[in-house]
Amino acid sequence: MVILIKGAQLILSLSILVVLHELGHFLPARWFKTRVEKFYLFFDPWFSLWKRKIGDTVYGIGWLPLGGYVKIAGMVDESMDKEQMAKPPQPWEFRSKPAWQRLIIMVGGVTVNLLLGMVIYIMVLWVWGKEYLPVDKAHWGVHPSELMAEEGFKEGDRPIAVNGTPARSLEELNKELTKAILESGKATVTVVRDGREETIATKDDLDERIAEKGKQAHFMPRMPFVVDSLVKGGSAINSTLAKGDSIVAVDGEPTVYFYDFVKALQARKGHVVAVDAYHQGQRSSHVMRVSAEGTVGIGPRPDSTWFAYGHDSFGFLESVPKGIASGVETLGLYVSSLKMLFTPTGATQIGGFGSIGGLFSPTWDWHVFWNMTAFLSIVLAFMNILPIPALDGGHVVFLLYEMVTGRAPNQRVLEVAQMVGMLLLLGLLLFANGNDLFKALFD
Repeated sequence: MVILIKGAQLILSLSILVVLHELGHFLPARWFKTRVEKFYLFFDPWFSLWKRKIGDTVYGIGWLPLGGYVKIAGMVDESMDKEQMAKPPQPWEFRSKPAWQRLIIMVGGVTVNLLLGMVIYIMVLWVWGKEYLPVDKAHWGVHPSELMAEEGFKEGDRPIAVNGTPARSLEELNKELTKAILESGKATVTVVRDGREETIATKDDLDERIAEKGKQAHFMPRMPFVVDSLVKGGSAINSTLAKGDSIVAVDGEPTVYFYDFVKALQARKGHVVAVDAYHQGQRSSHVMRVSAEGTVGIGPRPDSTWFAYGHDSFGFLESVPKGIASGVETLGLYVSSLKMLFTPTGATQIGGFGSIGGLFSPTWDWHVFWNMTAFLSIVLAFMNILPIPALDGGHVVFLLYEMVTGRAPNQRVLEVAQMVGMLLLLGLLLFANGNDLFKALFD
């Protein structure tokens, strides 16, 4: 069920982004009286799920959910319509329009995605505001990630500053730490440990090791684990465990805090375990089997039970600059992280649709959905403007060349570049989704 929920969110999110991206090409093309022959959500090799012709344009939905496209008359694109390109240019064709008009048509999709991401961030802040856990309210400290533990951070530490700059919230601290590591490969973090402040300096190669591990959630708040629900389908529901029990151990290993329990189960996938818990002051043991995913079907009390969260509310005018700033920050962090792709360990972390779908909530949460859609919109904008043939950025490079030199590139050069670009993108698509498959098969 979780896979279906995440998959549905992924398809809906990508459908919104693809349709609006292609609309960014479609509208300026129509404004400049350029004929658009097709407008498709998803690809349609051999057949379409639905199509209808309105005016000169066929609108449709393909069966292959890998994106979408508009087919603009007289343009070298993924359709590779050489027969059309061999005919004399017509007034309604893309190739007959001035270079500046063609440039606007090509950057329209990227522009829409960039603006869309910022608009969504604005609306999310306006509707939901921003909830945060103040660093001084993390009463039980944090769980450091595996990498942070290797750097010298301990269970129960309470991080309060990065590179000497105090953080207001744990989320902000994680984000600033990620930013510092991506920029310089290292950082210093001030923590409160046993009532005293200490400063821990990370090693120089932390950025590469983060890429290798694929983890950037550096610190998670520690909170007691009290059973709130027993999930149908999990093994815990058939045990003697009850709502309100306080879980304290797995196979004798102390797991007083929730993420201790999570880590203990991850190390015992597929095994039968004994879970110790207190019920009305009495300690008892409960036998259950851990699933292949490392779960037993126990829902913890929400963290709002334990922490006094802060909440910022924004009026519409207040949310505009803050939403734009969130979009710019997202773009900056993503661009900074791309350098890791050019390392051997970074390349192994490239993910496909499985990795992207895994970022969505396991339950249908509109707040999470729109935040993820905004993030993906900005990523899509940046990736599409890269100067790679077959992407919008590749077409822009050739158009800028024409505008600077006054000469249009050779038609054959455009066709070859388009073909090479399509092969590169297909290879990247296969590699990314192959990475997902490899990780799924070999954990």
